[in-house]
Amino acid sequence: MAATVTTTATTTGKTWGGGNEPMGASYGKMMMWFFIVSDALTFSGFLAAYGFSRFKFIETWPIADEVFNHFPFMHGVDAPMYYVAFMTFILIFSSVTMVLAVDAGHHLKKTKVAIYMLLTIVGGFIFLGSQAWEWKNFIKGEFGAVETKGGSILQFVKMGENGKYERVALADFAATLPTDRVNKVRSNGIWFEETAALPTYSVEEVKEGLKAHPEVLVRTEKIVKKHKEVLSREESLKRIEDATIVVEGANLIRNEYGHKLFANFFFFITGFHGFHVFSGVMINVLIFFNVLLGTYEKRRSYEMVEKVGLYWHFVDLVWVFVFTFFYLV
Repeated sequence: MAATVTTTATTTGKTWGGGNEPMGASYGKMMMWFFIVSDALTFSGFLAAYGFSRFKFIETWPIADEVFNHFPFMHGVDAPMYYVAFMTFILIFSSVTMVLAVDAGHHLKKTKVAIYMLLTIVGGFIFLGSQAWEWKNFIKGEFGAVETKGGSILQFVKMGENGKYERVALADFAATLPTDRVNKVRSNGIWFEETAALPTYSVEEVKEGLKAHPEVLVRTEKIVKKHKEVLSREESLKRIEDATIVVEGANLIRNEYGHKLFANFFFFITGFHGFHVFSGVMINVLIFFNVLLGTYEKRRSYEMVEKVGLYWHFVDLVWVFVFTFFYLV
């Protein structure tokens, strides 16, 4: 008995491999949504790992208000989270301009699409520049600290005029000793061991400086009633004897702000998000030039603007979660 093969004609209109457009979404939009969902799961995994690590080391985790308290052209002014809030506002505002660009595209208004796309690109570049500035301050550090044999970070404070303890930089009290320090690099003939650049002060200079300044006390990583524990003068002099290395700024090995995992997560999560923002800006630039060339005007469709808009909104939404979990909570 011969088999019968029935061929069904496709209906009119746009079609893609799965048949007619499901829920009115084209192939390009569907693929963008698939990417967004998968990328959202990736960011969720990173933030979950950050949350578990912070919960495990909650008593020694750095306080974000003390770490991100810089503002451009306001050196020495304590402005906790102000600049991070500014960065967040810029990114959210760029999401608004992207909405306006998509809406203008629906009405086939080429000039408005170009203007709003340009504003979105400018907002993205401002955010990236701000993030680079924040990284620079985080890596460079401001006060300095010492690390003990057990890996704990000891910072230095003194009583301020407002009756609260304030951080003290190593440069404000460290002594100057006539010692010769050699950096362990191959160029110095120490071929079997190579270390990073020498810190500004040695451990001995910090110890001697602490002894000579009775107003300076040691502050540990441990959080007591939402504040880092400050040791007495006697305890400070005893604890400083465990110091083994001076720490200035932050890197993937150690950081002056506290637990080393804090710096690891900061570089990885904000860097991964920054890569997404940079990619989005580059794609926006490409779409912007296509708008100027009239590519989408000829097609009578600005769907590409809408698709890149979906990606940009996703990047903005992810930053809201990063800002909330990493900086605020």
